[in-house]
Amino acid sequence: MKIARLISIIMVLLEHRKLSATKLAEMFEVTPRTIYRDIETINLAGIPIISYPGINGGISIMEEYKIEKKIFTISDITELLIGLGSVHSLLPSEEIINTIAKVKGLVPVEQIKDIESKSNQIDIDHTSWFENKTTKLYVQKIKIAIRENKFISFNYFDRVGNKSQKKIEPYKLFFKNSNWFLHGYCTTREDFSIFRLSHMSSLELLNEKFSSREFDYQSIQESLWTGREIIRIKLLIDESIKDLMIEFCGKENVEPFKNNKFIAYLPFVEDDYWYSILLHFGNKCECLEPENIRLEVIRRLEDTLAIYKKASSKGLSHLGKYGRK
Repeated sequence: MKIARLISIIMVLLEHRKLSATKLAEMFEVTPRTIYRDIETINLAGIPIISYPGINGGISIMEEYKIEKKIFTISDITELLIGLGSVHSLLPSEEIINTIAKVKGLVPVEQIKDIESKSNQIDIDHTSWFENKTTKLYVQKIKIAIRENKFISFNYFDRVGNKSQKKIEPYKLFFKNSNWFLHGYCTTREDFSIFRLSHMSSLELLNEKFSSREFDYQSIQESLWTGREIIRIKLLIDESIKDLMIEFCGKENVEPFKNNKFIAYLPFVEDDYWYSILLHFGNKCECLEPENIRLEVIRRLEDTLAIYKKASSKGLSHLGKYGRK
């Protein structure tokens, strides 16, 4: 995890006068290029890093900042522990537990109880109320594959339900909109692509290794929408879901209407995932525009209603002996 590595780099540099990027890369099992990006991030966070050129050169934290290890204030350490706890809820591992212990090690013994009390006042838990053990297992396997440059294979169901077999070079896991995604190189398509873990089955970690390709991390957001048109739909929503809708489309896209109603403008992609979000709001939300989205919502509701009407008319007898308790 990047946050754990950044904290560890800071702690290593606190303990050493100077280390080369190559040495740091070996310690953390990443490339020197990654170390330089991490150093830039640490610099931006306000911790001054000095780079010394030449054979005996290296990387160091400015000496004035190293005195008595007082880089972090009590407030800083509290925020670090809250952040690490959030990461641990998604990726429970010994490494993160060890990092949390190291961060606590920066705190004087007489202040540790106060720090723990403050950090426990905020609990950021990204996991679902109903744990998906398969996804959790896949995340662990993919982490190993990324670390060891190993191929993975899995069956994949696309947005319209088509099934295919994939062999992937995995490069980055990320969590977005309450879902895990993998950015990897597909050997069949011979191109990078985004894969949603909930659409995978029969995932296997292969013994075969691959050589890492150049990978632009900044392209991830764009890749999510490659070939998918984003449109703006107009919704009439009830006041009870206003705050929830603001989370989806931003405060600037939700405006008062009348009779405790609001108009919301939601970025939308025409696929099952986004239609399921609209239907999730139930009778608290009505799609006003465009007409084709409104009609598709009506069609999906009518199809669902037809299933229930059919079942009711037959008294669930079509389900056989397992249809009732």
